[in-house]
Amino acid sequence: MAEIKDPENTLVLETTQGTVTIEMLPDLAPEHVKRIKELAREGAYDGVVFHRVIEGFMAQTGDVKFGKSDGPSFDPKRAGMGGSDKPDLKAEFSNMNHGRGTCSMARAQNPNSANSQFFICFDDAGFLNRQYTVWGQVMSGMENVDKIKRGEPVTDPDKIVSMKVAADA
Repeated sequence: MAEIKDPENTLVLETTQGTVTIEMLPDLAPEHVKRIKELAREGAYDGVVFHRVIEGFMAQTGDVKFGKSDGPSFDPKRAGMGGSDKPDLKAEFSNMNHGRGTCSMARAQNPNSANSQFFICFDDAGFLNRQYTVWGQVMSGMENVDKIKRGEPVTDPDKIVSMKVAADA
């Protein structure tokens, strides 16, 4: 595991494929980082499936409504259509490249519709630059992200077992 320099801005994801450590970038996307930390601290991401995983592109998760495998509204057919009960976020686009290990917010067509869903890039996806909000970068465990089952939707999906802010662990 990578050395954690800033525990308050580091996430530790325990997934069904292993541990993934993410450095959050509050200087780049302060409101998105604040939301991710808020939901992580509430346990909202615990049990959430990776519902859309495209080879050579990205692994998407974070639907805390329909994608939370042990939640009351879990519906594998609707995973990816929900979010949290918190308001959508205003876009915080930057010039940061969507490269391997980049963590960025998923959204609908409206640029200001990000809520709880996010994705981790497998490879360079520079075509997303300045259109999606980058909020983090995988520091260690990318080999575990690479093992996540592929699909749209994913059959028997992998999930986030727990997601914690390192300062709280």
